[in-house]
Amino acid sequence: MERIVPRPRLRAVVAALAALLTVGLTFAQNLPFPLEEGEGEFATREVVSGLEMPWEIAWGPDDRLWVTEREAGRVIRVDPQDGTITEALVIDDVLVGPQHEGLLGMALHPELLQGTGNDFVYLVYTYDDDPGEAVMRRARLVRYTYDEATEQLGEPQVLLEGVPAGDDHNGGRLAIGPDMKLYYTIGELGGNQFANFRNPIEAQRLPTADEVAAEDWSAYVGKVLRVNLDGSIPDDNPEIDGVRSHVYTYGHRNPQGLAFGPDGTLYQAEHGPKSDDEVNVLQPGGNYGWPHIAGYQDDMAYVYANWSEAPEGVEYSDFVIPEGVPVQAESEWEVTDHVEPIQTFFTVPDDYEFENTPCGDIGFICWPTIAPSNLAYYDADAIPGWQGSLLVVSLKHGRVYQLQLSDDGRSVDGDPVYYFESVNRYRDLAFSPDGTTVYVITDSRSFTAADEGGLTDELANPGAILEFTYQGDGADGGTEGDTQGD
Repeated sequence: MERIVPRPRLRAVVAALAALLTVGLTFAQNLPFPLEEGEGEFATREVVSGLEMPWEIAWGPDDRLWVTEREAGRVIRVDPQDGTITEALVIDDVLVGPQHEGLLGMALHPELLQGTGNDFVYLVYTYDDDPGEAVMRRARLVRYTYDEATEQLGEPQVLLEGVPAGDDHNGGRLAIGPDMKLYYTIGELGGNQFANFRNPIEAQRLPTADEVAAEDWSAYVGKVLRVNLDGSIPDDNPEIDGVRSHVYTYGHRNPQGLAFGPDGTLYQAEHGPKSDDEVNVLQPGGNYGWPHIAGYQDDMAYVYANWSEAPEGVEYSDFVIPEGVPVQAESEWEVTDHVEPIQTFFTVPDDYEFENTPCGDIGFICWPTIAPSNLAYYDADAIPGWQGSLLVVSLKHGRVYQLQLSDDGRSVDGDPVYYFESVNRYRDLAFSPDGTTVYVITDSRSFTAADEGGLTDELANPGAILEFTYQGDGADGGTEGDTQGD
């Protein structure tokens, strides 16, 4: 049977046709269409394993891989040659939870170890703002100074604290732009779903002038912030509803991906609900639609059910919206500033069957999403066909997806392809300076897609750094060696 890979704008029609063509067949990912596997031969190696939920990885100017461990509250430096670990920092007051709490994002100052005195590393983590009483989750953005002689991070300077945090969807990705501003993603804290279904989604709420003056950051939920390197509000940040704050964009669900292109274009990836993970180009002051829109404003496979206003006694469901829960179709939300994504994973027909999947009670693994945890811009020419691409890591399918960008970098040219498939949860990635090698960190546990379909919690490389080094052209885009591949 011919393999059909739909383009983003034609996906609605092609997905419906593919669903008809594939009756009786089971895809491991439970998608309405298969995806192409990228070409190229890669040598594969596990650099190190046994890390405690690694969350961010970056190639440092010391030729070490800098990694944050969410649960350990550690920053470590790893020698990519032999896997030797040097501990640079342990943060004692990190609040750790089972999913999205702990030590999260990290950004290395571009002049780190360049002799300018800017030997700074920026970190964000969750903490308890009310020890001894009920847990009051907050997030803190801190600048540390790296001492090359002791190989330690110290002299913490708090840039922002009291930032909203929760037990779900904290975002927490950091990046420093070519404008020398710090960008920081914050999720909607899992409102309107599961145990938090009574909590309203505030991704559309904007800070008031009084809140900003009082350093009350409670309206920063579901936002991407733009911050001066001393924590202050940039003078050229957008005024949104007449107020200038740290807020750069808003209307986000769980933005965990953030990357700059060489021309300063800022790309962002965020988790969708049951479909429509998004890759966006961020525009100052842009509204990205959540919770009123998931993906495109197309009335396909999503309506905004406001569970926070459900009558007493109503129980949350992923599939049935009871009477009394306010419902709004995407097309009913009338706005003029909504910014559409440049790619979704995946837009499916409105009658797509989400409930009956091979994943049973852990149905989200089989839903048509990839759970993008981060993305990176590839600007080298070492791997044919990759230059000018975004590489997106997936938590659900142990894959790295390549999105070839248009010449202006503002749209996706063609269809996504995937590389390095294994039974893992890919959390972040980094490139070697020459662009020949991709380093991917994996979660230590949780569920992902199984080889035979459905799901598994038996990960091939838990808590690891995996190395994929390009060897040349070929037909095999899968993995070899120490990782579990096709």
